[in-house]
Amino acid sequence: MTSAIVVGSGPNGLAAAARLARAGLEVTVLEAADTVGGGTRSSEMIVPGLLHDHCSAFHPIAAASPFLDGLDLGARGLTWLQPEIDCVHPLDDGSAGVFHQSIDRTVAALGVDGNRWRQVFGVLSEHFDDVLADAAQPILRIPRHPLLLARFGAVAALPATALARVWKTEQARALWAGVAAHVYHRLDRPLTSAVGAMLFVAGHSRGWLVAEGGSQAIADALVADIRAHGGIVETGCKVGDVADLPPTDVLMLDVSPSIAADILGDRLPRRVARAYRHYRHGPGAFKVDFAIDGAVPWTVPQARAAGTVHLGGDFDEVVAAELTVHRGAMPERPFVLVGQQYLADPSRSVGDIHPLWTYAHVPHGYTGDATQAIVDQIERFAPGFSERVVGMAVRSTTEMSVYNPNYIGGDIIGGLSSPLRLVFRPRVALDPYSTGIAGTYLCSASTPPGAGAHGMCGANAASRALSELGIATD
Repeated sequence: MTSAIVVGSGPNGLAAAARLARAGLEVTVLEAADTVGGGTRSSEMIVPGLLHDHCSAFHPIAAASPFLDGLDLGARGLTWLQPEIDCVHPLDDGSAGVFHQSIDRTVAALGVDGNRWRQVFGVLSEHFDDVLADAAQPILRIPRHPLLLARFGAVAALPATALARVWKTEQARALWAGVAAHVYHRLDRPLTSAVGAMLFVAGHSRGWLVAEGGSQAIADALVADIRAHGGIVETGCKVGDVADLPPTDVLMLDVSPSIAADILGDRLPRRVARAYRHYRHGPGAFKVDFAIDGAVPWTVPQARAAGTVHLGGDFDEVVAAELTVHRGAMPERPFVLVGQQYLADPSRSVGDIHPLWTYAHVPHGYTGDATQAIVDQIERFAPGFSERVVGMAVRSTTEMSVYNPNYIGGDIIGGLSSPLRLVFRPRVALDPYSTGIAGTYLCSASTPPGAGAHGMCGANAASRALSELGIATD
């Protein structure tokens, strides 16, 4: 029987394992941590019964993932839940940019900028599944929907600062800046509209959904599917060298390129080893989870119903903060993301005590403490917040890389989002999943289409493996 070993149980490793197991391979997943999931883990961290997502929290693209959607993970216990409002970006004057799943509601909320919003995102949202089917694949291929992909590409190719000129109001421009900032790069460079555009289009199509019971439910559902098809998942199994593994026909590495280089050692072709060892990582995430008594006292009413709240002030302030981080300095007012998953999923709370998920964009490898900066940004838009905090758990960039070795320097998205790396990651190659070693593939978020709980990096890599084995895939 053809065998496969998958190193790492993030959503991409699990997706690769699921695809291989469904194709009839004898699959074993090896995870160094005590629990599976990588960035999709959840646990009680502060108060017993209070459930916090460790990293990945909102899943507009995972919910639409061509691969995950075909697995019927609902039958494995995964349920998606929708907040009343997807995202709010408050401003100091008490107004806000407000994003709803419904494009009609968003257009109405944005006033004079509503029609321009529809012009940019409307058609792409209506055909999101077709857009994603192409965008979730490596760039060097013939697209199934070339006109739609070209339309998306025309938006994605722009610097975020250039696309912002479409909108006139500060509310629309700030809303755009906050979501564009998910690219984790300075926003005046080409292709920095790509991530924000994808998140808005996905949100209008599916919503910024959360997994009932925490993001861990995504990993658990994938594990259930793997086991249902004969696969084995083992935790507490750290792999440092390929020589420590038993012989296998297929080896999938859900790890960063530098870790793959360490595992594969001299077996890697020199050109691939050089690319992996020189692979650059981006800015870091400094994460603080809070337990709060009652709701956050947002001054903007819409924020009280929003799953996600972006804190960074107006457009220019967000752009300046991201540029400062990119240059390796810590801004006085960093861009902060706040997750109120409990609004869609009350099962995460304990009575009136709620879990609040936050992190700030900080420089790569930042060694300082950004806790107070995060609190100050929340207080700026929710005076009295500190009085409601009953506990907190802090994870610095250093602790991020201990929690998940792939998060080098606190980089949670798998690499620097430079224009080159947004198109070609982890290296310029016809097959980005190939390591140059027969039967061995890289399948982490450092490969196309990049970060997220969508599992497409793993599914794509597994499809390459099956193709080379001569096993047909759907």
